[in-house]
Amino acid sequence: MGEPQSERKTPESGAVAWSPAPLPSAVPSNRTEWVAGGLTALWLALVGAFWLFMPSGDATGLNAASLVMTVVGVVLPVVMIWVAAVTARTAQEMRAEAQALKVALEAMRSAWLNQTQIRGGQALEKKLDEVAIAARQAESALATFSTRRDSAAAHPPADRKAALPTPKPAVPVDDQPTLALGTPAEDLKPPVSVADFIRAMQFPDNAEDKEGFRALRLALEDRTMAKLLRAAQDVLNLLAQDGIYMDDLKPDRARPELWRRFAKGERGREIAALGGVRDRSSLALTSGRMRTDTIFRDAAHHFLRQFDRTFVEFEQNASDQEVAELAETRTARAFMLLGRVTGTFD
Repeated sequence: MGEPQSERKTPESGAVAWSPAPLPSAVPSNRTEWVAGGLTALWLALVGAFWLFMPSGDATGLNAASLVMTVVGVVLPVVMIWVAAVTARTAQEMRAEAQALKVALEAMRSAWLNQTQIRGGQALEKKLDEVAIAARQAESALATFSTRRDSAAAHPPADRKAALPTPKPAVPVDDQPTLALGTPAEDLKPPVSVADFIRAMQFPDNAEDKEGFRALRLALEDRTMAKLLRAAQDVLNLLAQDGIYMDDLKPDRARPELWRRFAKGERGREIAALGGVRDRSSLALTSGRMRTDTIFRDAAHHFLRQFDRTFVEFEQNASDQEVAELAETRTARAFMLLGRVTGTFD
């Protein structure tokens, strides 16, 4: 019979492995051999005594057949004794191996039950994660369809509404005449729409994304947007050096009202949900680089300031749905990641 296997768990993976287990010690067989040897010696002693004390007259009458029968009568009991001893020893070994096999089967059964429980726990944990994701998606959908307490007429379509408030022209002072220098060219351009601004914050997906490049060019012609987009581009390139890409992050979605409260200057635990990035490796890599890389730290703080200033203006003209769409862009995800690392939402 083969050696039974015993279970052991590897520390790296927690999986159940198998290693040879020693057989239970067999029942000592020396006693059986000693008994067989004693019986053999006793039998031979009795036979010797028989021949020794047998009358001499009877011995002369032995012929060949009688001699053979005598030898068989002497040897056969000895053979039977040792056959019984070997049989008893074999039975003991078989019982020991059967006990070892039973132990191995119990160990295999326990290991199988443990693996089944582990798989069941993993399946349950996966189901809970799916339920949590579905709950977050439902909450995001509710947040998307929620509306501000403004009149419906105040929210024209995103492609016809300016992303940032148009600054009012300065009122000339009476005692200071205005110079007839003409209107600056940038003031004659139509303002960047909310839809184009959100598309520019996402950056082009690939070289064939014509719509993304068009929105990005329009946004870069606005000085305020250009500062934010260039700062965001620098940060995204630096994060990519560590293998951190915004498309891989799946942050928890925050309600638009939290973004509005942040734009109004509110900080603390109530708006901590804005830092919804949960990827531990990205958080650890970003935090480590913030401590060791001065260039990265300066670029991150500059980006956070520009995003904060621009979002304060954007929030004034945007609806709740547009705020939620902006929060899904790559620039906003970088803001969530860096904001949580630097404690911006605390």
